Amino acid sequence: MRSLKTYSFLASLSLTLCCAQAATAQVKPSALFSDHMVLQSGMAVPVWGTAEPAEKVTIQFNGQRKSAVADASGKWMVRLANLHPGGPFEMRIAGNKPGETPIVVQDVLVGEVWLGSGQSNMDFTVATTPRHYFAGVQNEAEEIAAANYPNIRMFTGAWKNSYEPQTEISGTWLVVTPENVKEMSAIGYLFARDMQKELKVPFGIITEAFGASTAEAWTSSDALVANPKLKPLIDKFDAKVAAYKTNPPDITAALKAWQEAVTKAQAAGQRPPRRPSNGDPVGDQHNPTVMYNGMIAPVIPYAIRGVLWYQGEAINGGPTGYKLYPLLQSTLINDWRQRWGEGNFPFYICQLAPLKAWPNRPDTLYNNPDVREAQATVLSLPNTGMAVTIDIGDPVNIHPKDKQDVADRLTRIALANTYGRKIEFAGPMYDSMKVEGNAIRIKFTHVSTGLVARGGELRTFMIAGEDGKFVPATARIDHDTLLVSSRDVAEPAAVRYAWDNYPEGCNLYNGDGLPAAPFRTDTW
Repeated sequence: MRSLKTYSFLASLSLTLCCAQAATAQVKPSALFSDHMVLQSGMAVPVWGTAEPAEKVTIQFNGQRKSAVADASGKWMVRLANLHPGGPFEMRIAGNKPGETPIVVQDVLVGEVWLGSGQSNMDFTVATTPRHYFAGVQNEAEEIAAANYPNIRMFTGAWKNSYEPQTEISGTWLVVTPENVKEMSAIGYLFARDMQKELKVPFGIITEAFGASTAEAWTSSDALVANPKLKPLIDKFDAKVAAYKTNPPDITAALKAWQEAVTKAQAAGQRPPRRPSNGDPVGDQHNPTVMYNGMIAPVIPYAIRGVLWYQGEAINGGPTGYKLYPLLQSTLINDWRQRWGEGNFPFYICQLAPLKAWPNRPDTLYNNPDVREAQATVLSLPNTGMAVTIDIGDPVNIHPKDKQDVADRLTRIALANTYGRKIEFAGPMYDSMKVEGNAIRIKFTHVSTGLVARGGELRTFMIAGEDGKFVPATARIDHDTLLVSSRDVAEPAAVRYAWDNYPEGCNLYNGDGLPAAPFRTDTW
């Protein structure tokens, strides 16, 4: 009979062996490489993860077999060669340690993959849900019921702020079904749906978005520090982090008050208030680099065709903060392109929809013409596009429900500029002006099908002389140009169109049904 000491020794040995086995790193792909994923066709496709240092990892996929050896930190990566659209396929991921069970990723498609990022208007879902209280789209019930597209999938990254770049991302790929689509990005889903109908190949969207986040929050620290005009953003943020670590605030009383408010709200059937912040600046999505670190860094370099970007409602810097936005926007785009290593991939943005000024926030930058003008500078960069939404806003809702038209306009841009379709993708864009007596003639691009005044006479035009005093103007279509004038301005010098937070009634379109972008001819 074995003694108690023998049993004790055997138990101790068993525990030691179990701990040693648990401590041994298993082959683990990034969460992006999981069931139902979509891989990008037509380019090298990186696949990566972790394993025990020096372990050989082999990927088998659709006739290809690629291997890599994990480095000293346990990271490995292989690159699949040019893939062709199709599926479903299986991906087999195996290490070379004895007894290790290979990972089999099932229901993999190959097609087109786009990344959708930005703030709430990209994040908000098809359905109005407790997680997205202000979400939803027009004809919500009908859209959800019709969402049955087995060849469209979406990966939604979990919200995460971080002070340092992360390597792991949390999330899953979901197939578009009436049930799954409820929690999917509305813009991302509608774009994928429209694109998949046109291209007839599988389509994947990776959604990495966070409400109220700023452009600098999605940009790497290195890119911000490299620019003298942007480096102060990082310096200020680092000082905040250091101060917080030295003396974190006591929020005990605030938490108690919050819990009492939650209890009252629940009893009354009302929406509970937000949990108070603990004061950690890393948790504030307005601060630089925190969203890039937590949600973009771990996605790089997943093979994508391009990026959809919807952001601009949140801009730091008070009433003049928009002046820095063009630099932030271009820095972010160049930063992502350089890090992905795919060249100047398409980067298509949504210009902000109109919104009436909020009387309780007189200093707000929300959706004013200066911000829209700052966004439009994106078009100076190669391979960019801008979906104009000046005609589909909501006077009191910063999250307009008409996501269908936004997605349609993004789809047109992508089909024309990325996939070579011969279609018009933009409304009239201001090109030049010329004073002709007491009028100003305006020339546009994107007017091969002519100019159209929807619903009567053209509205929201203003004109001014050299004194800079703008007054309402009359605009008349003359072939593919406009003649703008006012009896009150004998010697005109400048014209503005839809130059207001909420330019109600703006109705200049081209013959393809796309709205003119807001513009001004002056730089006053």
